[in-house]
Amino acid sequence: MNYANDLINKIDSKEAVIGVVGLGYVGLPLAVEKAKAGFRVIGFDVQQARVDQVNSGVNYIGDVVDAELKDLVDKGLLTATTDYQKISEVDAVAICVPTPLDIYQQPDTSYVEASTLEIAKNAHEGMLVVLESTTYPGTTEEIVQTELEKHGFKCGENMFIAYSPERVDPGNKQFKTKNTPKVVGGITQECTRVAATLYRSVLEGDVHEVSSPSVAEMEKIFENTFRNINIALSNEMAILCEKMGIDVWEVIDAAKTKPYGFMAFYPGPGLGGHCIPIDPFYLTYKAREFNYHTRLIELAGEINNSMPEFVVNRMMHILNGESKALRGAKIAILGVAYKKDIDDYRESPVLPILDLLEREGALTSVVDPHVKMFKMNGQERKTEDFNEGMIEEADLVLITTDHSDFDYNVISNKAKIVFDTRNAMKHYKKPEKYIKL
Repeated sequence: MNYANDLINKIDSKEAVIGVVGLGYVGLPLAVEKAKAGFRVIGFDVQQARVDQVNSGVNYIGDVVDAELKDLVDKGLLTATTDYQKISEVDAVAICVPTPLDIYQQPDTSYVEASTLEIAKNAHEGMLVVLESTTYPGTTEEIVQTELEKHGFKCGENMFIAYSPERVDPGNKQFKTKNTPKVVGGITQECTRVAATLYRSVLEGDVHEVSSPSVAEMEKIFENTFRNINIALSNEMAILCEKMGIDVWEVIDAAKTKPYGFMAFYPGPGLGGHCIPIDPFYLTYKAREFNYHTRLIELAGEINNSMPEFVVNRMMHILNGESKALRGAKIAILGVAYKKDIDDYRESPVLPILDLLEREGALTSVVDPHVKMFKMNGQERKTEDFNEGMIEEADLVLITTDHSDFDYNVISNKAKIVFDTRNAMKHYKKPEKYIKL
Protein backbone atom coordinates (compact mmCIF):
# COMPACT_ATOMS: atom_id res chain seq x y z
CA MET A 1 0.00 0.00 0.00
CA ASN A 2 1.37 3.43 -0.96
CA TYR A 3 0.30 5.66 1.92
CA ALA A 4 1.90 8.78 0.40
CA ASN A 5 -0.03 8.58 -2.86
CA ASP A 6 -3.27 7.78 -1.04
CA LEU A 7 -2.90 10.84 1.18
CA ILE A 8 -1.96 13.08 -1.74
CA ASN A 9 -5.07 11.90 -3.60
CA LYS A 10 -7.21 12.73 -0.56
CA ILE A 11 -5.59 16.18 -0.38
CA ASP A 12 -6.11 16.83 -4.10
CA SER A 13 -9.78 15.84 -3.86
CA LYS A 14 -10.27 17.83 -0.62
CA GLU A 15 -11.40 14.65 1.13
CA ALA A 16 -8.63 14.89 3.71
CA VAL A 17 -9.59 16.06 7.19
CA ILE A 18 -7.05 18.51 8.64
CA GLY A 19 -6.21 19.04 12.29
CA VAL A 20 -4.56 22.09 13.86
CA VAL A 21 -3.21 21.81 17.40
CA GLY A 22 -3.07 25.19 19.13
CA LEU A 23 -5.60 27.88 18.18
CA GLY A 24 -3.57 31.01 18.91
CA TYR A 25 -1.98 33.66 16.69
CA VAL A 26 -0.57 31.00 14.35
CA GLY A 27 -3.02 28.13 14.60
CA LEU A 28 -6.36 29.86 14.17
CA PRO A 29 -5.41 31.77 10.98
CA LEU A 30 -3.97 28.53 9.56
CA ALA A 31 -7.11 26.58 10.46
CA VAL A 32 -9.25 29.26 8.79
CA GLU A 33 -7.19 29.19 5.58
CA LYS A 34 -7.39 25.40 5.38
CA ALA A 35 -11.16 25.51 5.87
CA LYS A 36 -11.48 28.28 3.26
CA ALA A 37 -9.62 26.01 0.84
CA GLY A 38 -12.45 23.48 1.21
CA PHE A 39 -11.06 21.08 3.80
CA ARG A 40 -12.91 20.01 6.91
CA VAL A 41 -10.77 21.25 9.77
CA ILE A 42 -10.72 20.27 13.44
CA GLY A 43 -8.92 22.64 15.79
CA PHE A 44 -7.49 21.36 19.07
CA ASP A 45 -6.74 23.46 22.12
CA VAL A 46 -6.39 22.87 25.86
CA GLN A 47 -8.23 26.12 26.63
CA GLN A 48 -11.97 25.45 26.77
CA ALA A 49 -12.73 29.16 26.39
CA ARG A 50 -10.97 29.29 23.02
CA VAL A 51 -12.74 26.16 21.84
CA ASP A 52 -16.11 27.59 22.84
CA GLN A 53 -15.38 30.86 21.03
CA VAL A 54 -14.42 29.09 17.82
CA ASN A 55 -17.48 26.83 17.91
CA SER A 56 -19.65 29.93 18.43
CA GLY A 57 -17.99 31.65 15.47
CA VAL A 58 -16.49 34.30 17.75
CA ASN A 59 -13.08 35.56 16.62
CA TYR A 60 -10.29 36.58 19.02
CA ILE A 61 -7.33 36.94 16.63
CA GLY A 62 -6.72 40.22 14.80
CA ASP A 63 -5.58 38.66 11.52
CA VAL A 64 -8.75 36.57 11.17
CA VAL A 65 -11.83 38.11 9.55
CA ASP A 66 -14.80 37.77 11.92
CA ALA A 67 -17.34 37.05 9.20
CA GLU A 68 -15.14 34.41 7.55
CA LEU A 69 -14.70 32.50 10.79
CA LYS A 70 -18.44 32.50 11.51
CA ASP A 71 -19.27 31.41 7.97
CA LEU A 72 -16.83 28.48 8.11
CA VAL A 73 -18.21 27.36 11.47
CA ASP A 74 -21.80 27.66 10.26
CA LYS A 75 -20.96 25.55 7.19
CA GLY A 76 -19.39 22.85 9.38
CA LEU A 77 -15.98 23.25 7.80
CA LEU A 78 -14.32 24.33 11.06
CA THR A 79 -14.90 22.95 14.53
CA ALA A 80 -12.81 22.99 17.69
CA THR A 81 -12.38 20.59 20.57
CA THR A 82 -10.31 19.82 23.67
CA ASP A 83 -10.70 16.06 22.99
CA TYR A 84 -7.45 14.81 21.49
CA GLN A 85 -8.99 11.41 20.75
CA LYS A 86 -10.47 13.12 17.70
CA ILE A 87 -6.95 13.15 16.23
CA SER A 88 -7.94 9.70 14.98
CA GLU A 89 -10.37 11.44 12.57
CA VAL A 90 -7.77 13.59 10.81
CA ASP A 91 -5.46 12.78 7.91
CA ALA A 92 -2.98 15.58 8.52
CA VAL A 93 -2.22 17.69 11.58
CA ALA A 94 -0.18 20.84 12.17
CA ILE A 95 1.31 21.57 15.59
CA CYS A 96 1.12 25.32 16.32
CA VAL A 97 1.77 25.51 20.06
CA PRO A 98 3.93 27.99 22.02
CA THR A 99 7.67 27.44 22.45
CA PRO A 100 8.60 29.95 25.16
CA LEU A 101 11.85 30.31 27.07
CA ASP A 102 12.16 29.15 30.65
CA ILE A 103 13.60 31.22 33.50
CA TYR A 104 17.11 30.25 32.38
CA GLN A 105 16.50 31.54 28.83
CA GLN A 106 16.44 27.98 27.50
CA PRO A 107 13.75 26.61 25.13
CA ASP A 108 10.68 25.15 26.80
CA THR A 109 9.50 22.39 24.44
CA SER A 110 6.96 20.97 26.87
CA TYR A 111 3.98 22.11 24.75
CA VAL A 112 5.43 20.45 21.65
CA GLU A 113 6.15 17.28 23.64
CA ALA A 114 2.65 17.12 25.14
CA SER A 115 0.97 17.75 21.77
CA THR A 116 3.11 15.14 20.02
CA LEU A 117 2.32 12.55 22.69
CA GLU A 118 -1.43 13.15 22.28
CA ILE A 119 -1.09 12.86 18.50
CA ALA A 120 0.99 9.67 18.78
CA LYS A 121 -1.55 8.04 21.11
CA ASN A 122 -4.41 8.71 18.68
CA ALA A 123 -2.69 8.61 15.28
CA HIS A 124 -3.35 6.17 12.46
CA GLU A 125 -1.29 4.93 9.54
CA GLY A 126 -0.95 7.23 6.55
CA MET A 127 -1.06 10.50 8.53
CA LEU A 128 0.96 13.67 7.99
CA VAL A 129 2.28 15.50 11.07
CA VAL A 130 3.83 18.95 10.57
CA LEU A 131 5.47 20.97 13.31
CA GLU A 132 5.08 24.73 12.77
CA SER A 133 6.19 26.07 16.17
CA THR A 134 9.49 27.96 16.10
CA THR A 135 12.25 25.92 17.70
CA TYR A 136 15.90 24.89 17.50
CA PRO A 137 17.31 22.68 14.70
CA GLY A 138 16.75 19.02 15.48
CA THR A 139 13.45 19.33 17.34
CA THR A 140 11.34 17.61 14.68
CA GLU A 141 13.55 14.51 14.69
CA GLU A 142 14.29 14.52 18.43
CA ILE A 143 10.73 15.01 19.64
CA VAL A 144 8.14 14.41 16.92
CA GLN A 145 9.79 11.57 15.00
CA THR A 146 11.04 9.85 18.15
CA GLU A 147 7.63 9.89 19.84
CA LEU A 148 5.71 8.70 16.78
CA GLU A 149 8.16 5.90 16.06
CA LYS A 150 7.94 4.84 19.73
CA HIS A 151 4.28 4.18 18.99
CA GLY A 152 5.13 1.86 16.10
CA PHE A 153 5.01 4.17 13.07
CA LYS A 154 7.71 4.21 10.38
CA CYS A 155 8.57 7.68 9.13
CA GLY A 156 8.38 8.02 5.35
CA GLU A 157 6.44 4.78 4.98
CA ASN A 158 3.23 4.80 7.01
CA MET A 159 3.72 8.16 8.75
CA PHE A 160 4.88 11.45 7.22
CA ILE A 161 6.65 14.04 9.34
CA ALA A 162 7.83 17.52 8.33
CA TYR A 163 8.69 20.93 9.67
CA SER A 164 7.24 24.10 8.15
CA PRO A 165 7.90 27.25 10.19
CA GLU A 166 5.07 29.65 10.83
CA ARG A 167 5.50 33.07 9.28
CA VAL A 168 2.99 35.31 10.99
CA ASP A 169 3.42 39.08 11.19
CA PRO A 170 0.49 40.44 13.25
CA GLY A 171 -0.97 43.58 11.73
CA ASN A 172 0.74 43.20 8.35
CA LYS A 173 -1.78 44.44 5.77
CA GLN A 174 0.04 42.98 2.76
CA PHE A 175 1.23 39.54 3.83
CA LYS A 176 -1.06 37.14 5.67
CA THR A 177 -1.01 33.36 6.15
CA LYS A 178 -2.61 32.92 2.72
CA ASN A 179 -0.01 34.70 0.57
CA THR A 180 3.22 34.39 2.56
CA PRO A 181 5.73 31.93 1.00
CA LYS A 182 6.13 28.71 2.97
CA VAL A 183 9.25 26.65 3.65
CA VAL A 184 8.81 22.88 4.05
CA GLY A 185 11.36 20.26 5.06
CA GLY A 186 10.40 16.62 5.56
CA ILE A 187 12.38 13.88 7.25
CA THR A 188 12.31 11.95 3.96
CA GLN A 189 11.60 13.02 0.39
CA GLU A 190 8.17 11.42 0.61
CA CYS A 191 7.45 13.41 3.76
CA THR A 192 8.40 16.63 1.99
CA ARG A 193 6.29 15.72 -1.05
CA VAL A 194 3.18 15.06 1.01
CA ALA A 195 3.57 18.16 3.20
CA ALA A 196 4.29 20.44 0.22
CA THR A 197 1.19 19.10 -1.54
CA LEU A 198 -0.98 20.05 1.41
CA TYR A 199 0.39 23.60 1.66
CA ARG A 200 0.12 24.15 -2.10
CA SER A 201 -3.53 23.15 -1.92
CA VAL A 202 -4.20 25.79 0.74
CA LEU A 203 -1.88 28.76 0.19
CA GLU A 204 -1.29 31.24 -2.61
CA GLY A 205 2.34 31.89 -1.65
CA ASP A 206 5.20 29.84 -3.06
CA VAL A 207 6.09 26.61 -1.24
CA HIS A 208 9.86 26.23 -1.02
CA GLU A 209 11.08 22.69 -0.36
CA VAL A 210 14.31 22.14 1.59
CA SER A 211 16.29 18.98 2.23
CA SER A 212 15.46 18.39 5.90
CA PRO A 213 13.52 19.67 8.92
CA SER A 214 16.77 20.98 10.40
CA VAL A 215 17.30 23.29 7.42
CA ALA A 216 13.75 24.62 7.79
CA GLU A 217 14.17 25.03 11.56
CA MET A 218 17.46 26.88 11.14
CA GLU A 219 16.00 29.03 8.35
CA LYS A 220 13.26 30.26 10.66
CA ILE A 221 15.68 31.16 13.44
CA PHE A 222 17.98 32.86 10.92
CA GLU A 223 15.09 35.05 9.72
CA ASN A 224 14.34 36.32 13.21
CA THR A 225 17.96 36.52 14.32
CA PHE A 226 18.68 38.68 11.27
CA ARG A 227 15.99 41.11 12.41
CA ASN A 228 17.09 40.96 16.03
CA ILE A 229 20.69 41.83 15.22
CA ASN A 230 19.83 44.63 12.80
CA ILE A 231 17.38 46.18 15.26
CA ALA A 232 20.13 45.99 17.89
CA LEU A 233 22.44 47.87 15.52
CA SER A 234 19.77 50.55 15.04
CA ASN A 235 19.26 50.79 18.81
CA GLU A 236 22.99 51.16 19.38
CA MET A 237 23.09 53.85 16.68
CA ALA A 238 20.23 55.63 18.47
CA ILE A 239 22.17 55.63 21.75
CA LEU A 240 25.30 56.97 20.05
CA CYS A 241 23.39 59.56 18.01
CA GLU A 242 21.72 60.87 21.17
CA LYS A 243 25.11 61.39 22.75
CA MET A 244 26.37 63.15 19.62
CA GLY A 245 23.27 65.29 19.12
CA ILE A 246 22.38 63.64 15.79
CA ASP A 247 18.86 62.61 14.70
CA VAL A 248 19.09 58.85 14.15
CA TRP A 249 15.79 58.81 12.24
CA GLU A 250 17.16 61.30 9.72
CA VAL A 251 20.31 59.18 9.43
CA ILE A 252 18.27 56.07 8.60
CA ASP A 253 16.07 57.96 6.11
CA ALA A 254 19.22 59.16 4.35
CA ALA A 255 20.84 55.71 4.39
CA LYS A 256 17.83 53.97 2.86
CA THR A 257 18.07 56.13 -0.28
CA LYS A 258 20.88 53.75 -1.30
CA PRO A 259 19.24 51.28 -3.72
CA TYR A 260 21.52 48.37 -2.82
CA GLY A 261 23.38 46.96 0.17
CA PHE A 262 21.19 48.59 2.83
CA MET A 263 17.92 47.58 4.50
CA ALA A 264 16.25 49.98 6.90
CA PHE A 265 15.68 48.83 10.49
CA TYR A 266 14.50 51.22 13.15
CA PRO A 267 15.27 51.74 16.84
CA GLY A 268 12.63 51.62 19.54
CA PRO A 269 12.00 51.15 23.25
CA GLY A 270 12.95 47.47 23.04
CA LEU A 271 11.84 44.30 21.28
CA GLY A 272 8.42 42.68 21.60
CA GLY A 273 6.37 39.83 20.23
CA HIS A 274 6.79 36.10 20.63
CA CYS A 275 9.45 35.68 17.92
CA ILE A 276 12.16 38.34 17.63
CA PRO A 277 13.17 38.64 21.31
CA ILE A 278 12.99 34.86 21.90
CA ASP A 279 13.98 32.86 18.82
CA PRO A 280 17.71 33.72 18.78
CA PHE A 281 18.04 32.11 22.22
CA TYR A 282 16.98 28.76 20.70
CA LEU A 283 20.10 28.95 18.58
CA THR A 284 22.42 29.99 21.40
CA TYR A 285 21.06 27.02 23.39
CA LYS A 286 21.67 24.53 20.58
CA ALA A 287 25.10 25.99 19.78
CA ARG A 288 26.36 24.91 23.21
CA GLU A 289 26.05 21.28 22.13
CA PHE A 290 28.69 22.06 19.52
CA ASN A 291 30.93 24.00 21.89
CA TYR A 292 30.21 27.26 20.06
CA HIS A 293 29.46 30.60 21.65
CA THR A 294 27.12 32.80 19.58
CA ARG A 295 28.70 36.09 20.61
CA LEU A 296 27.01 38.40 18.10
CA ILE A 297 23.54 37.04 18.82
CA GLU A 298 23.96 37.33 22.57
CA LEU A 299 25.38 40.85 22.32
CA ALA A 300 22.39 41.91 20.20
CA GLY A 301 20.11 40.50 22.88
CA GLU A 302 21.92 42.50 25.55
CA ILE A 303 21.55 45.74 23.57
CA ASN A 304 17.86 45.21 22.83
CA ASN A 305 17.08 44.13 26.39
CA SER A 306 18.76 47.28 27.74
CA MET A 307 16.52 49.67 25.80
CA PRO A 308 13.71 49.92 28.39
CA GLU A 309 16.27 51.05 30.98
CA PHE A 310 17.76 53.48 28.47
CA VAL A 311 14.30 54.96 27.84
CA VAL A 312 13.63 55.45 31.57
CA ASN A 313 17.06 57.03 32.09
CA ARG A 314 16.36 59.43 29.23
CA MET A 315 13.06 60.35 30.86
CA MET A 316 14.86 61.14 34.11
CA HIS A 317 17.23 63.50 32.30
CA ILE A 318 14.38 65.12 30.35
CA LEU A 319 12.44 65.81 33.56
CA ASN A 320 15.58 66.97 35.37
CA GLY A 321 15.94 69.60 32.66
CA GLU A 322 12.53 70.89 33.76
CA SER A 323 13.51 70.81 37.47
CA LYS A 324 11.21 67.83 38.02
CA ALA A 325 11.91 64.46 39.60
CA LEU A 326 10.67 61.23 38.09
CA ARG A 327 9.25 60.32 41.49
CA GLY A 328 5.78 61.83 41.65
CA ALA A 329 5.80 62.87 37.97
CA LYS A 330 2.64 62.19 35.97
CA ILE A 331 3.55 60.03 32.96
CA ALA A 332 1.07 59.24 30.19
CA ILE A 333 2.24 56.09 28.39
CA LEU A 334 0.76 55.71 24.91
CA GLY A 335 0.79 52.07 23.85
CA VAL A 336 1.10 48.62 25.42
CA ALA A 337 1.12 46.50 22.24
CA TYR A 338 4.58 45.70 20.96
CA LYS A 339 3.87 47.13 17.50
CA LYS A 340 1.54 49.45 15.65
CA ASP A 341 -2.21 48.83 15.34
CA ILE A 342 -2.36 45.35 16.93
CA ASP A 343 -3.59 43.99 20.27
CA ASP A 344 -0.62 41.69 20.94
CA TYR A 345 1.50 42.72 23.92
CA ARG A 346 3.52 39.51 24.34
CA GLU A 347 7.07 40.37 25.44
CA SER A 348 6.22 44.06 24.96
CA PRO A 349 9.05 46.39 26.06
CA VAL A 350 6.38 48.67 27.49
CA LEU A 351 5.95 46.29 30.44
CA PRO A 352 9.53 46.61 31.77
CA ILE A 353 9.39 50.36 31.10
CA LEU A 354 6.19 50.64 33.13
CA ASP A 355 7.65 48.49 35.88
CA LEU A 356 10.81 50.61 36.07
CA LEU A 357 8.81 53.85 36.13
CA GLU A 358 6.58 52.68 38.94
CA ARG A 359 9.55 51.39 40.94
CA GLU A 360 10.95 54.93 40.68
CA GLY A 361 7.70 56.36 42.01
CA ALA A 362 6.26 57.80 38.79
CA LEU A 363 2.47 58.18 38.56
CA THR A 364 1.54 56.36 35.35
CA SER A 365 -1.48 56.30 33.08
CA VAL A 366 -1.47 53.71 30.29
CA VAL A 367 -3.48 54.15 27.08
CA ASP A 368 -3.95 51.62 24.30
CA PRO A 369 -7.08 51.52 22.10
CA HIS A 370 -6.26 47.93 21.05
CA VAL A 371 -5.43 46.51 24.49
CA LYS A 372 -8.14 47.01 27.09
CA MET A 373 -6.51 44.83 29.73
CA PHE A 374 -3.00 43.46 30.19
CA LYS A 375 -1.10 41.38 32.72
CA MET A 376 2.03 42.62 34.45
CA ASN A 377 3.82 40.95 37.36
CA GLY A 378 0.97 38.47 37.61
CA GLN A 379 -1.74 41.13 37.97
CA GLU A 380 -4.39 42.22 35.49
CA ARG A 381 -4.48 45.92 34.72
CA LYS A 382 -6.85 48.03 32.66
CA THR A 383 -5.78 50.65 30.17
CA GLU A 384 -7.40 54.08 30.08
CA ASP A 385 -9.10 55.90 27.24
CA PHE A 386 -7.17 58.59 25.39
CA ASN A 387 -8.39 62.04 26.45
CA GLU A 388 -7.19 65.64 26.29
CA GLY A 389 -7.18 66.07 30.06
CA MET A 390 -4.73 63.22 30.59
CA ILE A 391 -2.38 64.59 27.93
CA GLU A 392 -2.62 68.12 29.30
CA GLU A 393 -2.03 67.08 32.92
CA ALA A 394 0.92 64.79 32.19
CA ASP A 395 4.38 66.04 33.04
CA LEU A 396 5.62 63.87 30.18
CA VAL A 397 3.86 61.94 27.40
CA LEU A 398 5.78 58.81 26.42
CA ILE A 399 4.92 57.35 23.00
CA THR A 400 5.83 53.66 23.12
CA THR A 401 3.57 52.37 20.32
CA ASP A 402 2.77 54.39 17.19
CA HIS A 403 -0.90 53.43 16.92
CA SER A 404 -2.82 55.20 14.16
CA ASP A 405 -5.74 55.73 16.57
CA PHE A 406 -3.90 58.23 18.76
CA ASP A 407 -4.86 61.86 18.18
CA TYR A 408 -1.43 63.31 17.47
CA ASN A 409 -2.90 66.78 16.95
CA VAL A 410 -4.14 66.77 20.54
CA ILE A 411 -0.69 65.61 21.65
CA SER A 412 0.89 68.44 19.67
CA ASN A 413 -1.37 71.08 21.17
CA LYS A 414 -1.78 69.86 24.76
CA ALA A 415 1.34 67.98 25.85
CA LYS A 416 3.96 69.74 27.97
CA ILE A 417 6.74 67.32 26.94
CA VAL A 418 6.66 64.44 24.46
CA PHE A 419 9.26 61.68 24.39
CA ASP A 420 8.64 59.78 21.15
CA THR A 421 10.38 56.39 20.99
CA ARG A 422 8.80 55.48 17.63
CA ASN A 423 9.10 58.66 15.55
CA ALA A 424 5.29 58.50 15.55
CA MET A 425 4.91 62.27 15.07
CA LYS A 426 7.11 62.43 12.01
CA HIS A 427 4.31 63.89 9.89
CA TYR A 428 2.65 66.00 12.59
CA LYS A 429 3.29 69.39 14.10
CA LYS A 430 5.61 68.96 17.06
CA PRO A 431 4.97 70.42 20.52
CA GLU A 432 7.51 72.91 21.82
CA LYS A 433 9.29 70.30 23.92
CA TYR A 434 9.54 67.25 21.72
CA ILE A 435 12.29 64.63 22.10
CA LYS A 436 12.85 61.61 19.90
CA LEU A 437 14.67 58.44 20.86
